Amino acid sequence: MENSPVTCRMLNKFYHINTNTFEKQYKHILSGYKEWEQLEHSEDWLLFPNNIGESICIDETAPSKGELYTIVTNRVSKGLKGTIIAIIQGVSSEKVISVLKNIDEEKRNMVKEITMDMSNSMRTIAKRCFPKAIHTIDRFHIQKLACDAIQEMRIAHR
Repeated sequence: MENSPVTCRMLNKFYHINTNTFEKQYKHILSGYKEWEQLEHSEDWLLFPNNIGESICIDETAPSKGELYTIVTNRVSKGLKGTIIAIIQGVSSEKVISVLKNIDEEKRNMVKEITMDMSNSMRTIAKRCFPKAIHTIDRFHIQKLACDAIQEMRIAHR
């Protein structure tokens, strides 16, 4: 058991502790959550500048209820530890730029490539925050454009 992760509910089964109390104590005391340097703005944005690399991605997502978030990730990490560079509530280019400008200019200048969609706001963010990087369009968006064009041709040909 010491080598594998366990849930609080499993601790109740093995050690007969009150899991609700343990969860609260972990969050408020053991985890250091109250002293977290990003706690003040964590509802609006999170920034992990040490995760930045030469190749990054920037995209928007809507996890639930129509909320939109802009996510900046390190491509080299491939979804593992160290992938997330920034999560910012909203897709406004000015808001995203103001958050990303908190990363040292030296780190931002080491980015060589940005993969993104074709929106003007993403292009603006890339130009202002990562001026030395080349812009690559996300292949999903290219494939969608091609499929849409073929579909239009098929409909016109009918």
